[in-house]
Amino acid sequence: MKRYSTSLFFLILFISVFASAQTNQEINYDSDRTLKNEQRYPGALILSKVDNQVYFDHDGIEVWCDNAVFYKEANFFKAYGNIRMQQGDSVRMTSNYAEYNGDTEFAFASGKVKMTRPQTTLETDSLFFDRIKQQAYYRSGGKVTDTASVLTSTIGRYFMEEDKYSFVNNVVVTNPEYKINSEQLDFYSESGHAYLYGPSTIVSETSTVYCERGFYDTRADNGYFVKNSQINYDNRILKGDSLYFNRKNSFASATNNIRVIDTINDSRVSGHYAEVYRDKDSVFITKKALAASLQDRDTLFIHSDTIMITGKPEKRILRGFYDVRIFKEDQTGENTMSGRSDSIYSNQQSGLTKLINISRKANGKPVLWSAENQITGDSIHLQSNPKTEQLDSLLVFDNAFLIQKDSIEGYNQLKGKILTGYFRENELYEVVIDKNTETLNYMRNSENELIGINKTLASSIRILFADQQIEDIYYYNQVDGNLTPEADFPPNARKLQGFNWRGEERILSKEGLFEGKPEPELTRIKGIPLPDEPEEFFDEREEDDLLLDENSRLNPKVLKNRKVDTLKIKSEKILDSLKVETSRKADSVNTIPQKKDN
Repeated sequence: MKRYSTSLFFLILFISVFASAQTNQEINYDSDRTLKNEQRYPGALILSKVDNQVYFDHDGIEVWCDNAVFYKEANFFKAYGNIRMQQGDSVRMTSNYAEYNGDTEFAFASGKVKMTRPQTTLETDSLFFDRIKQQAYYRSGGKVTDTASVLTSTIGRYFMEEDKYSFVNNVVVTNPEYKINSEQLDFYSESGHAYLYGPSTIVSETSTVYCERGFYDTRADNGYFVKNSQINYDNRILKGDSLYFNRKNSFASATNNIRVIDTINDSRVSGHYAEVYRDKDSVFITKKALAASLQDRDTLFIHSDTIMITGKPEKRILRGFYDVRIFKEDQTGENTMSGRSDSIYSNQQSGLTKLINISRKANGKPVLWSAENQITGDSIHLQSNPKTEQLDSLLVFDNAFLIQKDSIEGYNQLKGKILTGYFRENELYEVVIDKNTETLNYMRNSENELIGINKTLASSIRILFADQQIEDIYYYNQVDGNLTPEADFPPNARKLQGFNWRGEERILSKEGLFEGKPEPELTRIKGIPLPDEPEEFFDEREEDDLLLDENSRLNPKVLKNRKVDTLKIKSEKILDSLKVETSRKADSVNTIPQKKDN
């Protein structure tokens, strides 16, 4: 066991030494002219271009420049003039100045820095490049040009293995069709996918998207947004727990706790799933769909399984399908109106609303309550004034039936083929019933004592209301009826044929619109993960463990993690030291033909 442990120790030691030797290999170089100037650059070689540029090669990275100061013993160089750096076939960089430490494989470039990758080009005034981490980093402002967009930020970090940029602080993505502003954005070059974090907007001529966490495909022009997200169109605002947006198709959808706000018509629709087609000016809402519109300071609510709204702002048409429920309440809370039907059609321009039974189901027959008055028929039309939005009149077609509960017992009933009602200040004050009319009324004196039951037939009747109660009834043509004492009126004859009191269905509040309906099962939202928190670019190091050599032009304090700075390096006057006559052999170390530029 002891021998095995000792062998293992030496094996690990050998691997460590071998790996260290592999990492810290020497920098190779070629130069047309190689000089020494111990006074100005102790221990350094001064390399310069004559016909060919100075050339460096180290562990897969190649550098070309016009002039360089090379500290051979330190395995470190500083390069000047027309610098080109290349790593394999995937990374190319140009700059005015650069430094490179062969031991730490850490580089710095400044002055019109441009790094080119197959899909993107990065431009900045100063760039750090860690070859071991395979990461590039700037914090003095940069611009990345993609095949579809231009991205700028104060701070940027590029992860070569993932082909990902992480932009922070004043992030802007400019595209011919839109502009993105974000606090933080992760961008994948190969796919063009962008992940947005923090308050972010996507602004175009036709829409504005806001989110605090989102995804956007910059090439396919579609996105997915969560956390306080909303899409603003010209006259609509779409909100929801999650939003999908497709710019090319002018389409957006929302899932869970959605709201669609019509900013022009002062109306909104809510539910748990919605689709918006901008070019068609249409909205589709389902899962507890509820439309609400302000009418003359009162709010009209419409609920159904599905709601569709189409048309331009001044010509909106609302359609509701299946189990439609409506509720309207004035500011006092006393004058209410509610109703039910199979389907609903409402035209904003004409002010016409239709309650209809397109499925022909028995429980889909329209019913309307105006205060204590129940009105039913095969279809009910409500007419509003398009300008004031106040109720003007109603029409009931076929099998019209009006029922009002008597103040003490029984039901007052009026029926016929067609019913016309008139409103004043949104309150029903007159009803006319035509063709084959019948009435059954409980007649009372001034002290509210029952004096008899009146059952009458006529061609038409006219009813006047006071405070929503029947006050007077006028009979016209072929009147046939009489007043019968209650004791002489059989109980089984006190309901006209077709009588159907639906008072238990009456909606008395906004909450009643959903009474008896199960809560919809919400879709599970696919979240967007939070951004990775990578280690600091400049790792904490000992004071004598420098990323760049002590001869670097950078102050060691620069190689610390901090928010923002500018690292524009002024060109160093090294040309004077290179203007040395060729006859001065003492300064000359060697003159080696350089490798040709590739």
